[in-house]
Amino acid sequence: MLQGIRAFFDGRGFLEVDTPLLDVASNPDPHIQSIEARVNGRRQYLQTSPEFAMKRLLADGSGPIYQIAHAFRDEEQGRRHRAEFLMLEWYVPGLDYRGLMAQVEELVSSLWTGVGRASYLSYVEAFRRHAGLDPLDAGLGRLREATEALAPGLDVQALDRDDCLDLLMSLAVSPCLHGLTFIYDYPASQAALARLKSEDCRLAERFELYYDDLELANGFGELTDASEQRARLEADNRRRTELGLPVYPMDENFLAALELGMPDCAGVALGLDRLLMAMTGAQDIAEVQSLPSDGGS
Repeated sequence: MLQGIRAFFDGRGFLEVDTPLLDVASNPDPHIQSIEARVNGRRQYLQTSPEFAMKRLLADGSGPIYQIAHAFRDEEQGRRHRAEFLMLEWYVPGLDYRGLMAQVEELVSSLWTGVGRASYLSYVEAFRRHAGLDPLDAGLGRLREATEALAPGLDVQALDRDDCLDLLMSLAVSPCLHGLTFIYDYPASQAALARLKSEDCRLAERFELYYDDLELANGFGELTDASEQRARLEADNRRRTELGLPVYPMDENFLAALELGMPDCAGVALGLDRLLMAMTGAQDIAEVQSLPSDGGS
């Protein structure tokens, strides 16, 4: 699989890059928890993704780049999750997120003969079809009601709008997906590092790829506005404070690179362990890792 990935990108003029696993800053997304490390008594973080570092290279004129990297997240361990996993991430200047979805499908098909064509479904249509509601128009009360129906006993009053949408995606939408499926145009509140759609600011240029109910990839039409990016990271840290989570230092080198100018581009992260699970029919991520840790569920 790794040979096939390198052949795919090398044949298309991409540069393979390598960025540090340790940094003094980390992504403050409240849904992603970093693993701390101590180096000469100084707190650093194992990177949850090479994203910020790769965007610094883009701003420095790298052109199209890809990286196969280990990533680390302090989250619940289970048959689909490990603290350490293998990620493929790539960025294409001048390509929009719809073009990148086509490229992702092309890559997966080149590695997985016979997987079949992917389906494309907007986030709104996916919720209308499989959750019975419009995620943009439904009020918080309606979202909590729908969530409670699928997760009896859960304290839904403690959930905000995006918490409910995330749970409904997991409990109502993804179990109904079959084969390769792209879900695209996420609500603006779930934009993460994606730009908002110019024709509808309620939506973001974000997509995810699933195989059945297994999430494989997360991609964006990348946000390049430094001030907007800083505001989003600051908002993430405020949310972390509200949730009682550690607040992470801002990646000022990444923000400085955006201020210098990052080209319009699209980027995506693809979980290689999960892709191999889907390709082989494995039921546990440990089955596809060469030397899995003993930290499973």
